[in-house]
Amino acid sequence: MDASEVLEESLQNMSIQDAETQVMNEQEINDLMNSVIDWGDSEGVSNEEIEADDSEDEDYVPRICIRLGGALQAPPCIDNLPVIDASETVHDIPDVEPPSVTLPTLQQPGFPDTLEVMTEDDLIGKRASITYEDCLRQLATLLVLPVQKCPYTCDVSKMECQCRPPFEVSITRRGTASIMEWTCLVGHTVWRWSSQPTLRYGMLAGDFMLASNILLSGSNYAKVSLLFQFMNMGMVDRSSFFTIQDTYGVDTVKEFWEERRAEAINRLKDRDVVIVADGIMDSPGHCAQYCTYTAMENESREIISVITVDKRETGRNSVIMEREAFVRTVDTLLNEVKLVEVCTDAHVQISALMNKGKYKDLGLQHSLDMWHGAKNLAKRIHAASQVKGQSSLSSWLKDIVNHFWWCCKTADSYQEFLTSKTYGYIPELQAMILQKRLAGKGMPRRRTLRPDDPRRYGPLPPVPAPTIEELLHTQVRRGLVSTFQTKDL
Repeated sequence: MDASEVLEESLQNMSIQDAETQVMNEQEINDLMNSVIDWGDSEGVSNEEIEADDSEDEDYVPRICIRLGGALQAPPCIDNLPVIDASETVHDIPDVEPPSVTLPTLQQPGFPDTLEVMTEDDLIGKRASITYEDCLRQLATLLVLPVQKCPYTCDVSKMECQCRPPFEVSITRRGTASIMEWTCLVGHTVWRWSSQPTLRYGMLAGDFMLASNILLSGSNYAKVSLLFQFMNMGMVDRSSFFTIQDTYGVDTVKEFWEERRAEAINRLKDRDVVIVADGIMDSPGHCAQYCTYTAMENESREIISVITVDKRETGRNSVIMEREAFVRTVDTLLNEVKLVEVCTDAHVQISALMNKGKYKDLGLQHSLDMWHGAKNLAKRIHAASQVKGQSSLSSWLKDIVNHFWWCCKTADSYQEFLTSKTYGYIPELQAMILQKRLAGKGMPRRRTLRPDDPRRYGPLPPVPAPTIEELLHTQVRRGLVSTFQTKDL
C-alpha cells in the first residue's frame, strides 16, 4: 500500500468519526460505565501554580476529575450541544405548566418549628402513646399543607421551585420517634415533622425519658430492648442508654437518695427505732457478685439504709456478703439514730452476731420476721411430736402454727403494713434528672470510676489460671440454657 492509499484511508476514517460525533446520546454519555478518570485541564494555570503543587507533600492531591463519555470510541463533541441561556441553567426544577386560572398571590404561611424542651415542666407528666406508622400515613395523606407550592429556592440562581401539591409523604424511624417528611416531585423537603420534642443538642425526648425510666423502674436495657424488638418498635441505642445512665441518672439518684435519707434520719433522731432488714443477691447460688441490703423503719415504712457489697470486698466469698452488709448497715444506723431492735430473716451468721459480741452488749434486740418464726415453730413442734409419748402434738401442729400466723396478722400495725407503696417521688426525681440534662454540656463517652470503686481492684488468684484448652476439655458450658431461661423468665 503506497502513501496515497494510506492517506485516503485515514481521511475516510476521520470523516466516519466526525459523522459519529454528530450523534449525541445523552444516556450513553452520562453512564458511569463510560466514564474515565482524567487529569484536570491545565489551561489557564500559570507555571508558578504548577510548580507550587508539591507531589511529595503527603496532603498533595493531584488535579484529577471524572470525565463522562471518555471511554467511548467516539468522544462526545460538546460543540454540537444546544446553547441554553441563563434562565434554563437550573436543572433540578422541571418545567411546570402554568395554571389555566390565575391564582391569587398569597403569602406563604410558615410551618411550626419542632417542639423543644426548655424546662422540665415541658416534658414531665406529659402523656404519650404507641402509634403505628400506617395510622400516621393515613393521617398524613389526608392532611393538606398550607402551601401553594414548594418553598425551596436555589441558593445560586435564586429561582423558586414551581412544584405544587400533592406532595409525597415518607415516614422514617429515629430511635423511638417517627419522622414524617413531605417532599415535592423533584425531591425538595417541604416540611419535616417529628413525633417527639427535642432536647438540647438534638436528642429526642422519648429516648432520654425511656433511658431514665428504665433505670428508675429497676428494669434493665436487655429486657426492654427485647420487648421493643418483639413489638417492632424503635429503641434507644445501647451506648446512648448507658451514657445517659452514667452522665445524668446514677449521680442524680444518689443525690436524691442522700437528701431523702437525711430528712428521714433527722425525723428519727429523738425516738426509739425498730428496723426490718433483708438482703438480696444479684443471682442465686455461690456465683453471686453483689448483695444489696435494705433496712426499713418499722413504723413509718421509710427506707433508711441501702448497702451494696461486692464479692471482691469479701475476698470473693459470696457466703459472707450478707453478713458484711448487715454489719455495715447496723454500724451506720447506730451512729445516726437510737436503734433498739432489728428484725431479719433466720440467717445463721446474723443470729450469731446478735447473740454475742458488741451488739449483745449494746442491748440491741434481734427478732425474726413472722414467716420465719412460723416455719421455726412448725419445725420445733414436729420435732417434739417425734418424742415417745408426745405423738398427739402432730394433730395440733397445723392449728398451732395457723393460730400463731393469725396472731401476727391481726397485730395493731397490720393496716399500716398493708399500705400500698406509692411512687409520688418519681416525677420529682424525673424532673431532677431532666434538669441536669438541660443544664449540662453534653455526654462524655468515657466512663470514669472513683478511686475507691471495687472494680479497680481484685484479689490475685493463689494459683495460675487454667488454660483455655484445659477448660474446654474438662468443662461443659451451660450458657445457652441459662440465656434461654433468663429470656423465658
